[in-house]
Amino acid sequence: MAPSSSSGCFLVLFGIFILLFTSSPLLANSATVTGHQVGNIELTYSSRNRRNLLDNGLGLTPQMGWNSWNHFLCDINETLIKQTADAMVSSGLAAVGYTYINLDDCWGEQNRDSEGNLVPRASTFPSGIKALADYVHSKKLKLGIYSDAGTQTCSKTMPGSLGHEEQDAKTFASWERFLPFFILILFSDSQYPKMSKALLDSGRPIFFSLCEWGQEDPATWAPSIGNSWRTTGDIEDKWESMTSIADQNDKWAAYAKPGAWNDPDMLEVGNGGMTTEEYRCHFSIWALAKAPLLIGCDIRSMDNVTFELLSNKEVIAVNQDKLGVQGKKAKKDGDLEVWAGPLTNNKVAIVLWNRGSPLANITAHWSDIGLKPSTIVDARDLWAHSTERSVRNQISAEVDSHACKMYILKPHKGVQH
Repeated sequence: MAPSSSSGCFLVLFGIFILLFTSSPLLANSATVTGHQVGNIELTYSSRNRRNLLDNGLGLTPQMGWNSWNHFLCDINETLIKQTADAMVSSGLAAVGYTYINLDDCWGEQNRDSEGNLVPRASTFPSGIKALADYVHSKKLKLGIYSDAGTQTCSKTMPGSLGHEEQDAKTFASWERFLPFFILILFSDSQYPKMSKALLDSGRPIFFSLCEWGQEDPATWAPSIGNSWRTTGDIEDKWESMTSIADQNDKWAAYAKPGAWNDPDMLEVGNGGMTTEEYRCHFSIWALAKAPLLIGCDIRSMDNVTFELLSNKEVIAVNQDKLGVQGKKAKKDGDLEVWAGPLTNNKVAIVLWNRGSPLANITAHWSDIGLKPSTIVDARDLWAHSTERSVRNQISAEVDSHACKMYILKPHKGVQH
């Protein structure tokens, strides 16, 4: 999304579900619920500040789609968005789960109209947002629109929603008057409760995703307001940025669960700043960490390598696993790491990650990832699409520099872990 500023930024997505929000970020009671275990760290989540909302199944898996900011910044227009929607379908990305087409900053005029309404920029969105939403929906996709918690957006090129929360919520709803819709907001500042209530009162179904770049530890309080929250600053298309953000996001793994996700920012896969193997690591870790999978490249012109990375159904299935437990770093030996997380049906997803320079052997012992010593598994390599049968005690692999291996371990029947 647009770069950090003193105000908070948010994004609105149209879709098919409903969510109710509380008007307060805090609830009085506090408790900790025990979950699964990966390595020596038990995966738990705090029920303090849990959402006081009707649990109607919204956001049970992380959102998947595309966002304009990483590649295009403010250089967006309705033709680009329509072409991106077309490409999402024709490429096959929509078929594997990518459904959101998100406009980031710079879609609106500098000022509101005489009645205080947000106005699409006439030079770049002459048909208006309602017509654009209709086009995107005709492709069986969902449109997203960005705004801000302050008086201006992060680019300072259009108004924010401060003081206009109810009015803007109604505007967003009016653009989708004849369609059920899903709404995603990345939002910041003390306006969280006010905007949540405004969106609820708009009469439309709402998915609320907050963004204040992790500055106030949102994982500890955001579940009472929304369904996902940014845990870090903005990502850059660099190995150092991606790895640092992965580490920052990992700190909050215990708080993620169905309907409430940590968001380490959008994908950079395909933008050209990293190698293919570095992008493979990026996508693997984001999938394991149950991060929203929001593509940030130009999918109209992506090459076959980028498509193969982004469309790996087996890796995507880890991200979308119904158990909804965020995988995390389970073992570290210098630059050699094991990341792991539980999946449905007693399976375990693991990533063997070499963050250093030389080729190295990485081993995950069953004790590192919470499996009993007697466990026998079939190990599915998610990138090679091959299976090693009846693996015992540990799994090892030679891993190149800045590369990874990703597996699903499936215990044999009758074996518990």
